[in-house]
Amino acid sequence: MTSRSKRRRRTPAVLLLAAVCAGLSWTPGSAGAAPDGPQAVTFEDNFDGPAGSAVDGGKWLIETGDNVNNHERQYYTPGNANAALDGEGNLVITARKENPGDYQCWYGRCEYTSARLNTSGRFTTTYGHVEARMKVPRGQGMWPAFWMLGDDIGQVGWPASGEIDVMENVGFEPNTVHGTIHGPDYSGSGGIGAGYSLPGGEAFADGFHTFAVDWSPNEITWSVDGNVYQTRTPADLGGKQWVFDKPFFLILNLAVGGYWPGDPDGSTTFPQQLVVDYVRVTTPDAAQ
Repeated sequence: MTSRSKRRRRTPAVLLLAAVCAGLSWTPGSAGAAPDGPQAVTFEDNFDGPAGSAVDGGKWLIETGDNVNNHERQYYTPGNANAALDGEGNLVITARKENPGDYQCWYGRCEYTSARLNTSGRFTTTYGHVEARMKVPRGQGMWPAFWMLGDDIGQVGWPASGEIDVMENVGFEPNTVHGTIHGPDYSGSGGIGAGYSLPGGEAFADGFHTFAVDWSPNEITWSVDGNVYQTRTPADLGGKQWVFDKPFFLILNLAVGGYWPGDPDGSTTFPQQLVVDYVRVTTPDAAQ
């Protein structure tokens, strides 16, 4: 595993998680996606703290409840029940097959618990390099995601708010992640995006990987471990509205089941974990 000092390099909601269009499958290409010029860190969480601690409430809001929109199977719990620091510089979001609080979901008594957190009311950004280093879970029905929603979702609703999926993975595709945008008339399975696959059948759950977007006016570029695999601009929308020139907030979650991944089956083991080393946002440093 990479040393802690190297992992810490300072380099250059609403329960509406939508299904993503699988798009194209890509394999690693040329390295890139590092911001050019001096950068200012506008948001950073390295998840340092005692084991078992909850996340920093000044940075993250913990969402609670189920998700009928995607027919997910989990109940998102409060506090540190399913989202806690591990004492080694990571946030661990844990999905368990349990229901200790007699939680009720859209289909009846919930079968699973997990966690979802966002920066709404705490941090938003318009453009920048948005990055997280994570190790995803494995197994049929698992659906980890690192994504963003337009901060005006409370006023205009989804998908008019816009959604930028930095990384999504579904358990039946262990070596592929997806990056997608959703907006008016290109949402849900009509989202515009692409997939990125590791070489040789390697699974993303086997180790940590860095997922990022570089977001600027009229352009969003996705990368995995510095390898750029797609760029989207208004030209990709066929005349539909580009809604990505306004503030967005960040979201981390681990869903269980849903329309896209399908439900867990007999091959799925629990607990499963999404382990997050850090989340960081940098923007061009205007002071330089």
